[in-house]
Amino acid sequence: MITQEQTTILVTGANGFIGRRLVKELLRRGYRVRCMVRRPSDLPAEVEQIQADLLRPDSLPAALNGIDTVYYLVHSMGQSKGDFAEQDRQAARNFVAAADLAGVKRVIYLGGLGETGDNLSHHLASRLEVAQILQTGCFSTTFLRAAVIIGYGGSSYEMVHSLVKRLPIMITPRWVSTRNQPIAVADVIAYLVGCLEEPKTAGETFDIGGPDIMTYKEMMERFAALEGKRLWIIPVPVLTPKLSSYWVGLVTPVKSAIAIALIEGLKNEVVCRDNRIQELLPIRLTPYDDAIRTALAEQHAGGPL
Repeated sequence: MITQEQTTILVTGANGFIGRRLVKELLRRGYRVRCMVRRPSDLPAEVEQIQADLLRPDSLPAALNGIDTVYYLVHSMGQSKGDFAEQDRQAARNFVAAADLAGVKRVIYLGGLGETGDNLSHHLASRLEVAQILQTGCFSTTFLRAAVIIGYGGSSYEMVHSLVKRLPIMITPRWVSTRNQPIAVADVIAYLVGCLEEPKTAGETFDIGGPDIMTYKEMMERFAALEGKRLWIIPVPVLTPKLSSYWVGLVTPVKSAIAIALIEGLKNEVVCRDNRIQELLPIRLTPYDDAIRTALAEQHAGGPL
């Protein structure tokens, strides 16, 4: 078990939706935290900020110096002008080389849940490939495969909220009938910190999802009901995921590149097949409706509660 006095925890992707919440929780538990950022950020004053970029190998030794455990939360989807999968591939390779030289012992990586195979979306296939690259390192990698994450500030939540708010009638492709297992962002953070504190999770891969399994159609309908709205969803066979991503980009604040990746991923069922993590980390999972209520309250408050 890692104790607060033993080590400084490095968080990559500390400015992101998950990273900021994770940093806050690590600090709350008394850990020393170093954040790897590409530019100075408004992160809590208690953290140590190191400017580095995974695509610039020469910048990594300073960030990794004296580090035993790293949270790998970096991805390029929606942020890069080129092929995000190629950039994520190179970033992971650069990280493995630098982490091995620095003597890193553990890496905890948050990726995406989805069936493996040739039909996997470009985004989910990239997240799986990053995990495979990390697992080639001399360190022990914990790979958390997360379903759709529900929380204010997350792309999936923003997309669903905007669709429900602006489109009382939706003509959608058949992906609305795909099953998924959404998980509250608070539960994701609990699992991430739990893996740090439970040594039996080292070197393992776990599926993480919430207590509810539903279709995307049901997700949107329940979201609308919680906001007191009526929603009509009409699935049609001729609307492709790529066409869907265009109207999502038009009616939501989600960046077009992210919308395309998210919509293409909706064809893949994201349901936990392996629930072993519940035996090691028996956290109380948040029901979908409660996760939405919390996200709406945070959105009204302007930030995490």
